[in-house]
Amino acid sequence: MGEMEQVKSLSGETEFPCYVAKPDGTASAAILVIQEIFGVNQGIRAKCDHWASLGYLAIAPDLFWRINEGTDLDADVQEEFQIALDLMGKFDQDQGIRDIEAAIHFAQTAIGSHKVGSVGYCLGGRLAFMTACRTDIRASVGYYGVGIDGLLGEKQAIAHEVMLHIPTADGFVPADAQAAMHAGLDDHPKVVLHDYDGLDHGFAAQFGARRDEVAATLADNRTEAFFKEHLA
Repeated sequence: MGEMEQVKSLSGETEFPCYVAKPDGTASAAILVIQEIFGVNQGIRAKCDHWASLGYLAIAPDLFWRINEGTDLDADVQEEFQIALDLMGKFDQDQGIRDIEAAIHFAQTAIGSHKVGSVGYCLGGRLAFMTACRTDIRASVGYYGVGIDGLLGEKQAIAHEVMLHIPTADGFVPADAQAAMHAGLDDHPKVVLHDYDGLDHGFAAQFGARRDEVAATLADNRTEAFFKEHLA
């Protein structure tokens, strides 16, 4: 359904690739799908296609373009998992947020409004939270975002709604980090957290061994209702 398009960076001096999936009709809202460390792979593209099937303009920016354009890795292949970890170590997250902001501007222009949301996974879950703190995104969802407990000092900047999906047996987000997220965010008027007991990191991956069908369906239904409400 979608295809790669070039989007101007914030400086306007360069362009970077994004996977863009368009609905059959006119999109009244847009959703940025923020990648895991595995790049804009088959799973991320499929998530974009799904959002487009629901009537949204869906955009997945290739956030690793400066270090390895076209990253498309499989989490279930150990060698590719290691490549992804190496790329993550080289990735500038602050620059990634600026590229996400450029993609937000692209989406706003395409739909003619500010009704743009973001949904991210793993690294993308962390970046979705950062996007909520640092941009004018209208709604953000993070799945198993890593290190959000270290970003709580930015929570006062959140102006629009945020939803976080937290698997309680996440091997990358230990119990003390989860507790800190709840302590810091449970009383925030714009933030809602959902726990998934006994689930591990990656439970909502579109494909592969990490996926838990029941929990993924529950989380995705919550996400769809969230965007329907806040991007209406």
